[in-house]
Amino acid sequence: MGKIILIMGKSASGKDHIYKGLLKNSSLNLKKVVLYTTRPMRQGEQDGVQYYFTDEKGYEKFRDSRKIIEERTYDTMYGLWRYFTADDGQIDLESGNYLMIGTLDTLVSLKDYFGADNIIHIMITADDGQRLEWALKRERKQEKPKYDEMCRRFLADEEDFSQARLDWAGVENIIANDGTLEDCLKKAEDFITAYIV
Repeated sequence: MGKIILIMGKSASGKDHIYKGLLKNSSLNLKKVVLYTTRPMRQGEQDGVQYYFTDEKGYEKFRDSRKIIEERTYDTMYGLWRYFTADDGQIDLESGNYLMIGTLDTLVSLKDYFGADNIIHIMITADDGQRLEWALKRERKQEKPKYDEMCRRFLADEEDFSQARLDWAGVENIIANDGTLEDCLKKAEDFITAYIV
């Protein structure tokens, strides 16, 4: 039976880099799960790569057919943005191990849907000042930077990843991104290898 490895972390903690690095590691042989979102596509993103980009009608179709495994809705500066994992045939634990990015709510929902024994989680942490620098650098690369939304996400993370919520979700596996991203990636690879090899 395969596992789902869930990478979590506050905005700009380095989790996207860790996620991409884990996917490239052929010895781990992790399959990618592509989430859905109703948010606008960012510069450089491709449909089906970072996310499946859909609209509210697409979201409602999945919801009405009871195909949503987990979901999050954010009231952003630009309206409601939904992110969700759909039961669309991507995940078959009989055929291997899967890698996802998500939140604490994702972790709880995945445990409920697939069973806690089938979920391995890693929380990536980083210094708040460093995260803010990384977020600003990333936003400046956008054709139309959304600094207000960047700040909203940064502040929302304080509540979303509070100690009470970490305890509620049962977060135990934390890796600090306090050196280089390569060091953090190596720690994540070693941790996952202990569970799936």
